[in-house]
Amino acid sequence: MGNTSSDLRVIRTRASIKKVLIELIEEKGFEAVTVKDIATKANINRGTFYSHYQDKYDLMMKCEEELLQELEKKIIKNLPEVISNLAPTSSPSIPFTILVPFFEFLNQNRGFIKVLLGAKGDLSFQSKLKIFMQKTLFDNNNHPIFKQKNLLVPQEYLISYIASAHIGVIEEWLNHDKGESPKEIARIISTMTINGPFFAAGIMK
Repeated sequence: MGNTSSDLRVIRTRASIKKVLIELIEEKGFEAVTVKDIATKANINRGTFYSHYQDKYDLMMKCEEELLQELEKKIIKNLPEVISNLAPTSSPSIPFTILVPFFEFLNQNRGFIKVLLGAKGDLSFQSKLKIFMQKTLFDNNNHPIFKQKNLLVPQEYLISYIASAHIGVIEEWLNHDKGESPKEIARIISTMTINGPFFAAGIMK
């Protein structure tokens, strides 16, 4: 019983620290944030902070790792089953089918992801997302979405193109919230991914 109570206390403390970190990054930028700022705003002493994290960089790294691990656990591991359940003739719907739960996840974590991708957040997070996408698309166990033998362009350029396009859409969606649902954003980017930007612009039929 005591352990359960202690575990809950740890979870609450870390959640509070993460919430405060997001607020402080929005307010003054990550580089300007200090451990003292975090402890004061979270209403804890610095000793409590250091019992969980080495410093603010360790805090940021662990928060990012938890986010990507949760994304992999909730979304990526289910992709082979999702794709295998699609009808053979439904290949154009694969991007949409994959992206809906992905954008739902982003929406649930939009506060943190918004500050990470913003100018005041962690500039290295985009690189981590690109690496994550590469693992998802090409190295997803025995069920990669893209197969090397089918590629018409070098893998590194394809990954860079896809990652940059998706990150750009994510940033636009998070920074200028116009009320689009995750499903609507998935439809928008699927249209551009499957048919290309010229089709989306109405230039090509």
